[in-house]
Amino acid sequence: MDNPKIGDLVAKMNTTLAHEGLSEAQILDQAKSLMQDLIRQDDWLDDAYAQPHPVHYQQYPLYVCPQGRFSLVSFVWGPGQSTPVHDHTVWGVIGMLRGAEIAESYERLADGGIRLSGRTELRTGMIDCVSPTIGDIHRVANRYDDRVSISIHLYGADIGAVKRHVFNPETGDAKPFTSGYAQPVLRP
Repeated sequence: MDNPKIGDLVAKMNTTLAHEGLSEAQILDQAKSLMQDLIRQDDWLDDAYAQPHPVHYQQYPLYVCPQGRFSLVSFVWGPGQSTPVHDHTVWGVIGMLRGAEIAESYERLADGGIRLSGRTELRTGMIDCVSPTIGDIHRVANRYDDRVSISIHLYGADIGAVKRHVFNPETGDAKPFTSGYAQPVLRP
């Protein structure tokens, strides 16, 4: 997909990550600003990357850095669809492009279990962040049972190739998984 808005974000993210020694907080601040610019208007996402699946959410790669330093992904939530409880193991910025989603945050307990620690509704134009430092375990669901929602995610790695975990919310038991993508990787 040859998209100037994605190309602009990619160029600015490359510039940000070229500054060695930036803290995670500094990277997240810049990534949030870039995400806000991207989701300010809903006129740039090609329909091919906005298509829901009838059974499960879709994770379409909009850009994956060849060095694996970051990725930009369109998450398309069909009516009522949700993720299992999972982590990311890297920083991430989520921007709500269309519709709304509910994120249930979990925290690790000393005994190895997990517990629900918060619930957030992300509406169109809103941004949220995840990372191992600020909170990385959550379950996400489309807020609506009757329409599609789309969120745009910027991660500090090729999230489709990162070894992550899904969690049993009752026991806290973790199973490894790698998410992959719904389509081949695109370059701006």
